[in-house]
Amino acid sequence: MVTRLIIALSVTVLLPAMPLPAQHPRPQSQQLPQITTRPTQSGIQTKEVSEADISAGIKRHIASDTKKSSDRKFHVKYGPKDLALDLIKVHDDRLSSLGGGKYFACVDMKATNGTIYDIDFFMTGQPGSMKVTETSVHKINGKPLYNWIEEGGVWKRVRVS
Repeated sequence: MVTRLIIALSVTVLLPAMPLPAQHPRPQSQQLPQITTRPTQSGIQTKEVSEADISAGIKRHIASDTKKSSDRKFHVKYGPKDLALDLIKVHDDRLSSLGGGKYFACVDMKATNGTIYDIDFFMTGQPGSMKVTETSVHKINGKPLYNWIEEGGVWKRVRVS
C-alpha cells in the first residue's frame, strides 16, 4: 500500500515536469484574430490571417490540385511513391500561425487501398491567396513518422524513436 502511494505521488509530481514531444507545431496560447489589420512599412493595411483563412486556403489548394489531376485525386510524393489521395478532413483544431507570415495545416487523407495519411502543410500568403510551400506525410494509419518539439520558441521536426 505504501509503495503504491509513493509511486502515485512520484508520477503526479514528476510527470507534468517532463517535456513531451508535440504532435504538431503550435505556439503556446495561440489566439489568431478573426479579422484584423495592421499597417506595413509602406503604410498599406494588410489583413492578418485567421484560422478560418488557413482552413479555407488549404481546402482551396487541395480542391484546385484535385481538379487539375486526371484521376481527380490529390497527389503527394512520399519517397519514390506518388500517393493519390482523397480529403477526409482538415484538422481545424491544429491550424496555426507560425509567425513571419508562415502558417500550418494538418489534414487526413485516404488512399484507394484504405490507408489513411496525415499530411502536414506549410503555407504563406494573405487571406484568399494562401500558397503551400511544403507538404509532408506525418502519419500513416495513425503511426507518426516524425513528431514536433519546441526548442527555444522554434518548432523542430524530430524522428520517432
